Amino acid sequence: MNDRVILLVEDNRDDEELTLRALAKSNISNRVVVARDGVEALDYLFRRGDHALRPASEVPQVILLDLKLPKLDGLEVLRAVRAHDDTKLLPVVILTSSIEDRDLLEGYGLGANSYIRKPVDFTQFVDAVRQLGLYWLVLNQPVPRR
Repeated sequence: MNDRVILLVEDNRDDEELTLRALAKSNISNRVVVARDGVEALDYLFRRGDHALRPASEVPQVILLDLKLPKLDGLEVLRAVRAHDDTKLLPVVILTSSIEDRDLLEGYGLGANSYIRKPVDFTQFVDAVRQLGLYWLVLNQPVPRR
């Protein structure tokens, strides 16, 4: 089993399915853990609630983070990730349909590693996800685990 987990934080089921299809079409076989709101994402990352029994060794290689989320928005999730010693170095890619410049500026200001606007066209989206996977899951050297 591939131990390089992707955490997909996405509340829209259609966008979730689209992302999963794009990953599969790009031959990215990593296990994808889906969190459908900001609280669930932080519960997974910090091993709380339904994720309290998650093995400590199961750390996402990359977080794909939508911004418009229920309960806690993506920027608040990013803020919490960067504030905690155990997660502050995890790669976070904002994957959103937001076209607001303030979201882009705030995302980078809070420490996002990348900001990608979701293309509307599926072919473009598959290409963006393929490139994402190639970089973050193959080329990028992850931070060594303690």
